Amino acid sequence: MMSPFTVAIDGPAAAGKGTISKAVAAHFDLAHLDTGLLYRAVGARMLSGEDPIVAAQTLVAGDLENPDLRTAEVAQSASKVAVIPEVRAALLDFQRAFARRSGGAVLDGRDIGTVICPQAEVKLFVTASPEVRAQRRLSELKERGFDTDLDTVLADVKARDDRDMNRADAPLRPAEDAVVLDTSELGIDEAVAIAVKAISAVRD
Repeated sequence: MMSPFTVAIDGPAAAGKGTISKAVAAHFDLAHLDTGLLYRAVGARMLSGEDPIVAAQTLVAGDLENPDLRTAEVAQSASKVAVIPEVRAALLDFQRAFARRSGGAVLDGRDIGTVICPQAEVKLFVTASPEVRAQRRLSELKERGFDTDLDTVLADVKARDDRDMNRADAPLRPAEDAVVLDTSELGIDEAVAIAVKAISAVRD
């Protein structure tokens, strides 16, 4: 049985942490969890009228398969429920258990290296300028058929950043020992290569 090996990848919306996380998980044959989906699932249930704390406490795997989880409306709702301490507490054990599973795991989110897995073997903080992230998110939304514009998406990105970075419970910030990876001027392959190199330095 392989010993647990946790890679914690944090960062703001649309910085590229999801893409990088999936790529490094595949490269090292590790399980992957997009922890943001947990909050999006709670946010989606809140939008349908449920109490967010109850939604977090009763979340099931099927909730993560909701096709609407990637919409801008659900993203904003996820950011709002993420500031509720009781919601964070309800999802904490699930994330920690996943992180220490046999064979290792990659988790991406906003407080993995600082709160969920402070003892992770590798911590990365993936970031990019708000303008670059807004352009990326706009492209994603248009590909999915959503009608919006750059100013609206940039305002949403900045609003999420403000909530995530200034919330009282588990604010978004790099862990003290995290490798900071700014993807503003990097292509996907370049960013993944840097992440793989940082993980290999510890794992190999």
